Amino acid sequence: MTQPVLISDPARITAAWLTEALNNAGFDGRVNDFDAVSIGTGQVGENVRFSLSGSGDLPATVVGKFASPDPVSRETGISTLNYKREVHFYQHLQSRVNIQTPRCLFADIDNETHEYIILMEDLAPGEQGDQLGGCNADQAELAMVQLAHLHGPVWGDTSILDDELITSRRANPGGIRELWDMVSPGFLARYADRLTDAEKQMVGQVGDVLDLLNTSYSIDDTLIHIDYRLDNMMFGGPHPLTVVDWQSPAFGCGLNDAAYFMGTSLAPELRRETEIELLQRYFSTLQTYNADLSWDQCWQYYCHHAPAGLIMAVIASMIVGETERGNDMFLAMAKRSATMSWDLDSVDVIAAGKSLDKRDQ
Repeated sequence: MTQPVLISDPARITAAWLTEALNNAGFDGRVNDFDAVSIGTGQVGENVRFSLSGSGDLPATVVGKFASPDPVSRETGISTLNYKREVHFYQHLQSRVNIQTPRCLFADIDNETHEYIILMEDLAPGEQGDQLGGCNADQAELAMVQLAHLHGPVWGDTSILDDELITSRRANPGGIRELWDMVSPGFLARYADRLTDAEKQMVGQVGDVLDLLNTSYSIDDTLIHIDYRLDNMMFGGPHPLTVVDWQSPAFGCGLNDAAYFMGTSLAPELRRETEIELLQRYFSTLQTYNADLSWDQCWQYYCHHAPAGLIMAVIASMIVGETERGNDMFLAMAKRSATMSWDLDSVDVIAAGKSLDKRDQ
């Protein structure tokens, strides 16, 4: 069976193309007509739900992911290789990990223009996580267990590395520092009236240790999501939790993902109450894969990576199109992550390579 041609504009999708793509994915039916509507709150990509009518074996709906229609966000997706990286994940890496992801029905990209499409199962009636409101402890537990199912199968597996798409964060620490120095003044200027003096100070302190963040640790690297937060999670529907938006994976410290999630997705009070128990759930699940990691190391590098959400908020807010919701979201991420960094003395942990007494509780 021949592969469908690449159509990267949702307005150009046809019933015939959908029929060919679904038949190629194993469905035996014909699409006669469909409705299309944009869904979700993505900053760099656009998601479109196609409601299908036809005959034979067909899903009621499917979702297509395309490049953002916003020119600034689209250019960010191209320059950061996000679109190429997500297609690469679904084509080559999805089958190597056990984290719950959407079933991919078709994925293709033009490597020159970066125009692309990913056609996947619809996760309705699942609901997207509430990045602004945060999640509860049960949702956080689902997320931490699924995270171990991402990291565990490829823990220390350098075969997933390549020179372009899945690169080592440890091997190129200067890239993030250069970007940080470029955008952090703009972040502080844009949100000056909404940040406390202490939060502004934390931005500066994190910048001072940024070169050490991705180099001063001793455990094996693994495949990391990098943007592991509630906006990229669907709760309920076909699966208890499904993780989406695989535009940024890299080879790095797994505790970056763990700290990033906890620091951006839970209200500080709830995080303080639950973080030891939730990190232990991650750790115990990870041990089923024989990952070479002690609990002491797990806690230490969780503290070490507490600024991950702040770093993402500072950088991402300056390189995607500005929206009111985006501003609120990036501020919520930055403030929660800054609070976590204070609570865990993370700047000192990064600078000194030390762990904290709390790890033994």
